[in-house]
Amino acid sequence: MLHVFAVLAAALLFGTTGTARALGPDEASALSVGVVRSVVGGTALALLAFTLAAAHRRRAPERPRSTLTRRPFALMAVTGVALSLYQPLFFLGTQTNGVAVSTVIALGSAPVLAGILEWVLSRRAPSVLWMAATALAAIGVVLLGIGGGAGTGGVNGLGLAAAVGAGACFAVIANAQRRLLDAGWDAFTVVGAMGVGSAVVCAAVIPFVDVSWVVSSSGVAMASWLGFATIAAAYALFTWGLQGLTAATAATLTLAEPLTATILGVSALGETLSPLALVGLAILAAGLVTLAWGSRRTRDPRPFAVEA
Repeated sequence: MLHVFAVLAAALLFGTTGTARALGPDEASALSVGVVRSVVGGTALALLAFTLAAAHRRRAPERPRSTLTRRPFALMAVTGVALSLYQPLFFLGTQTNGVAVSTVIALGSAPVLAGILEWVLSRRAPSVLWMAATALAAIGVVLLGIGGGAGTGGVNGLGLAAAVGAGACFAVIANAQRRLLDAGWDAFTVVGAMGVGSAVVCAAVIPFVDVSWVVSSSGVAMASWLGFATIAAAYALFTWGLQGLTAATAATLTLAEPLTATILGVSALGETLSPLALVGLAILAAGLVTLAWGSRRTRDPRPFAVEA
């Protein structure tokens, strides 16, 4: 039961990301917020994850250690770069189309795109159930794109593309991490390496973006919450929880993330959803539930499901 609570807590923390950004300094750009979040959160996540990984190795010294050859190093680097790109794309989507709609689109497209990428890489055809769930999710995203928006019922094409791009970034992360886990790498080492890579990439960008907002009280609060809560704490909880859950349970619990984002977007930020967007949200939820139900099959990957 503790593993269930850990994944649920992580999903709730992830779901606050867009709202925390919306309540932060108005002058902060999507790129600068993503950069700061990755530097703060990636560094904290790496320190926490590597500490937990070392503790895990001390408790299980008989487990053989994986060797850091070129392929796992490249996969770890890919996860860091993908997480770095995810940040500004996600915040651009929420900035233009609102937290509720953009979060649902990003998180709804992620498992679909992850499945397509795995299909391309592994050459294994997906099941009929997966294709049906994917079709439902795609229809839901399209309806959200047509009827969604930050309160006007309209949608910004650039924001829609950014949200889907964020989902694509996570699809890359999920597939890379899947291969690292299958190769015997410890889950905390894998997520810690992602934190390091993301922090390094975004630290190199800091001289080229305006991060002056971070010295304000609201800037410090936003950067701290986004970094320590929605990356370091959330990823550590999520990674630990996944080790004791089935794919179906984990995937279902992560539905709390878009639900949280939607509730906060509507209640805390005053966003509205058109009737068409509500229909799209329901169809997308049906697709995600179908994906979760289908993931009970033993062939399914250990999920690093949908996070913001």
